[in-house]
Amino acid sequence: MKRIQLGNTVFEGENDVYLLDGETTALVDTGVALPAVREELEAGLAEHGLAFADVDAVALTHWHPDHSGLAGEIQAAGDAEVYVHEADAGLVDGSETPLFTDPDLQRETFDRWGMPAADRERLMGFFESVSADLGGRPADVTTFGAGETVAVGGVALEAMHLPGHTAGLTGFVVDPREVPDHDPVAGADATEEIFSGDALLPRYTPNVGGADVRVDGPLAAYAESLARIVERDFDAAHPGHRERIDEPSLRAATILDHHRHRTRRVIDVLADAGPATAWDVSAALFGDLTEIHTLHGPGEAFAHLDHLADAGVVERDGTAYRLIDDDPDVDALFPTTPLDDAVDGASA
Repeated sequence: MKRIQLGNTVFEGENDVYLLDGETTALVDTGVALPAVREELEAGLAEHGLAFADVDAVALTHWHPDHSGLAGEIQAAGDAEVYVHEADAGLVDGSETPLFTDPDLQRETFDRWGMPAADRERLMGFFESVSADLGGRPADVTTFGAGETVAVGGVALEAMHLPGHTAGLTGFVVDPREVPDHDPVAGADATEEIFSGDALLPRYTPNVGGADVRVDGPLAAYAESLARIVERDFDAAHPGHRERIDEPSLRAATILDHHRHRTRRVIDVLADAGPATAWDVSAALFGDLTEIHTLHGPGEAFAHLDHLADAGVVERDGTAYRLIDDDPDVDALFPTTPLDDAVDGASA
């Protein structure tokens, strides 16, 4: 297994594409369809004597353009099979329209969040400036569901559905001893590693709420996904951005604890300011935001407010949320893990 790291100035950058070159050649994720990124992926493959036409299969962790954008071009070059979870398939094959190119969905979402007109116009302008390049060429896809096996690159990948960041986000579980040219991080005793996409990242917390507005109860879904990662106790995780994670359970528990603390901060904002919209709460949590973060900030605030509303802690009135329980048991709103005490208060 080889990691090809790509630049990306539109999103978070340092995207990871993983090359599995055994009996057949496969990629896990592809990078965004920007010319500079395309050239980087072509150069990375060329270092191993490969081109787009040599790729037999692509396994996508999720639909976001910085992970799936080049899948259609790779498929067109050599008829590669493109695999994606059934919940994200429509946004890869082009049969669904993503938020950043759907003005009606934008208006509905921004109204729900209470986003001021000037800020939504600025964000919609950002979408217009990048949307022509981001989506890439649609791909014909082969779908899979949770727990199914995707055989690519000479290895069997178990599809572990980890929704929250997107509806269909999937981690691919692999026995590292079966991966060509890969030394398991834990040596010969390692039996399970995971390509975690954006479900688990090493340096920041994946966005929920704004990253995929199709997800119902995004924070609850993501919290359960994190708890399942802790329970599975992988030997290593290979994320969609930046470096390998050598203690995936600890990292997942830390992110889960981060969301407990953020929920408490949201409650404090409502206690201090009274009824507030998702946009108001976002401003209190994150301050002024630009570009894609103008989407992610209020989306994150909405996810937490939505979670609190489902628990009966807040009540929604129009676009504003009012606190009706000023001293809830926040810990009870999240799944527990054996590592909770070890990570309490740790920075995510």
